[in-house]
Amino acid sequence: MDKLREYTIAYSGLKDGSHAFAFDLDPAFFEAAADEEMPAGDMHVDVELEKSATMLVANIHAMGVLHTTCDHCNAPLELPLEGRQRQVFHLTGRQWEAGNENDEVVGLEPTDTEVDLTHYIYECMRLALPLRHAHAPGHCDPEVERALGALNTEHEPVPDPRWNVLDQLKNTEE
Repeated sequence: MDKLREYTIAYSGLKDGSHAFAFDLDPAFFEAAADEEMPAGDMHVDVELEKSATMLVANIHAMGVLHTTCDHCNAPLELPLEGRQRQVFHLTGRQWEAGNENDEVVGLEPTDTEVDLTHYIYECMRLALPLRHAHAPGHCDPEVERALGALNTEHEPVPDPRWNVLDQLKNTEE
């Protein structure tokens, strides 16, 4: 995902402690994501940034509505979405030793003065997406529902004859 300047926080001038930031995701964010499951949306992101001498901890909370398509009927779908993610940035630039890798900890160089949260905001939203995007039952396009209903064939399951033999054995023992 491309870095976007509007989701970059300059932390070098911040005092140690907690700082709050808020972002409203614009169409440029969704274009940069280039994710067909998240083509647009009305999303708000709150970031609480805890700064210390050696670390930044970003608590990301994304909430809003994604504009996508229904997996069942392919009609437009407004999908409520809420996600939380914690991201830790280590400010000493220290490389993590092999075997001590942690996806939650990202090393920043001591010369860095800002952190771009674009990717982490996207990741927070992506992880909050349900596997299946569908309207509530009965709210899909009725025409598509009828067409799918006509294609759906109910088959009565044919019992395996081996079970009949086992049932007979069970009945004889009783």
